[in-house]
Amino acid sequence: MSSLVKENASLHTSDRTAGTQRLVMLALVALLFVAIIAALSIGRYSVGLSDLMTLVGGWFGLGEGRAAVTEPVWRVVELVRVPRMLIGAFVGAGLALSGAVLQGVFRNPLVDPHVIGVSSGAAFGGVLAILLGLGAVALWSMAFAFGFGALVLVVLASRKAGRSSILMLVLSGIVVSALFSALVSLATYLADPNDTLPAIVFWLMGSFASATPERALYMVPIVALFAIPLLMMRFRINILSLGDEEARALGLRVEPSRWFILCCVTGITAASVANSGIIGWVGLVVPHFARVLVGPDHNRLLPAAALLGASFMLAVDTMARSLVAAEIPLGVLTAIVGAPVFMLLLHRTRGEGW
Repeated sequence: MSSLVKENASLHTSDRTAGTQRLVMLALVALLFVAIIAALSIGRYSVGLSDLMTLVGGWFGLGEGRAAVTEPVWRVVELVRVPRMLIGAFVGAGLALSGAVLQGVFRNPLVDPHVIGVSSGAAFGGVLAILLGLGAVALWSMAFAFGFGALVLVVLASRKAGRSSILMLVLSGIVVSALFSALVSLATYLADPNDTLPAIVFWLMGSFASATPERALYMVPIVALFAIPLLMMRFRINILSLGDEEARALGLRVEPSRWFILCCVTGITAASVANSGIIGWVGLVVPHFARVLVGPDHNRLLPAAALLGASFMLAVDTMARSLVAAEIPLGVLTAIVGAPVFMLLLHRTRGEGW
């Protein structure tokens, strides 16, 4: 009789936990919706909520749309803020998702996309394109080329006896990141201080100021192309987080799975850096916050991190273009906001989530 009581109690506890997780996910979706509304309406040119709803309704054939609002309103929303909102949401979601994946695969709470050297490699590719006076397409291409080139260097440097240990991967990533950071510094030193240097510095500090509908059209599908496989591999990432020996014992091919995951993370990071420069702390802080909300299970953690990362990035971008007359670089704000939040999370959890 007592065993039946304990079993029923455990079932009720499981139901309550599942119900709480669903409520948390719904709250994260609602938070993203609020962040989107704020990103579209708040700025140096304020757009009223009624005008915004009228314009959005027109996109879905539910009202007059553009005909019911003034031309400056629909131009600001459709040509400036919608592309910027889409790029910001996908960059934030992609970086947070990548950070959560890497922290699970490497079993290290301090790992993010910058540690494996991809961000520095992509940054050097973009800086080199700016230094040579090339266009946006060349910048994207070179950022991707050098981002994946950094991953290849990490692979070559970390392999020993045909395999790559987690420790060797992290150390190789740090070395490759330092190498490309030095090359970025060299390119910055060689840049024309009156023309090219300000463009390089502003790009490296992170911004969505260059967002256009055309950029959004090829940025969003690229991030989605690499993010969807990561979301589909949630169960395998759970197994990889147990350790290599346990994963092999459960029948998982560790090396191919790990390198496929790293390739997807590289694609997301390279696309983010190519479009908006280096934006730090998102891939480090947001996964920790998501882990506090939904736990360490990657089946829930990865979607939660993506939703929270998108909301965080939209909120930071809205502040960056609204607080002062001149736009604040995103990398500055993410560090100012992210560092105290990360310290607070460390203090409250005391590492218990790991």
